[in-house]
Amino acid sequence: MTNRVGRRALTGAAALLPAGALIGTAEAQPANETTFERVRRTKVLRVAGLPGALPYFDKDLTSGRYTGACVDMANDIAKVFDAEVTYLDATYGTSVLDLQSNKVDLAFALNPSPQRALSIGFTHAAIIHPFGCLAKHGLNPTTWDDLNKPEIRICFDIGSLHEVAARRYCPKAQLIGFQTTDQCLLALQSGHADVQILAALLCLAAVGKNPSLGPYHPLANPVVALPSCLGIQWENDWRFREVLNAWIDFNRGTGQIREWLLDGLAKFGVKRDQVPSALSF
Repeated sequence: MTNRVGRRALTGAAALLPAGALIGTAEAQPANETTFERVRRTKVLRVAGLPGALPYFDKDLTSGRYTGACVDMANDIAKVFDAEVTYLDATYGTSVLDLQSNKVDLAFALNPSPQRALSIGFTHAAIIHPFGCLAKHGLNPTTWDDLNKPEIRICFDIGSLHEVAARRYCPKAQLIGFQTTDQCLLALQSGHADVQILAALLCLAAVGKNPSLGPYHPLANPVVALPSCLGIQWENDWRFREVLNAWIDFNRGTGQIREWLLDGLAKFGVKRDQVPSALSF
């Protein structure tokens, strides 16, 4: 009897609710909603933020506010959807997992690899730039072979293509992985590593912020130059990807992406004439 009364009470309560209340609840979380549909409905673009990944992202530890080249880009993308940006702290490695688990809609500065493409989607290339390194003073490498020695300690952030490059081209070296690029920089500064593998823009930003780390060493034989794309969720509806591809092609063609990146570097003391001509935006 108690159960019957409970059901009747619940049914009666539901009947008293405005019709729109029930419909609104159903519409709040539509089944099988795509990224394109969710961003347009919620007016929120969820982005993987990379604290310390200069010039792409920089996070103020006091305010929690993000700045950097990719923040400017994210804000511009959000305008297309009439949306606002929210950030989830991540690393290059975890941002892939965050996309898979639907924690974010977009991750910047990801190099596409066949393994990653099994799990997430990628846009057109936003930039293409080479890999290089920061090295302890007195060590001036110009090729990967200069680093591929048992006595050389090389650090990298785990899950990134910095790690992939280090393991492929320097298998004889002592390879040390850290969770973030900041931890790698601390290892280099404290003498616990001799070299940190980094993409060119990240190297330049690190040196601009702390000139004592420099100089940036481009590495050749071979030149490892990879596209940097925006990572997105893997789904059958590619409308979100096509909007992003149109955004990239337009802003790369007009030179705006280059301006965002140069402005991001300038915030950390890197002058425009210090940017290698090999960097393609």
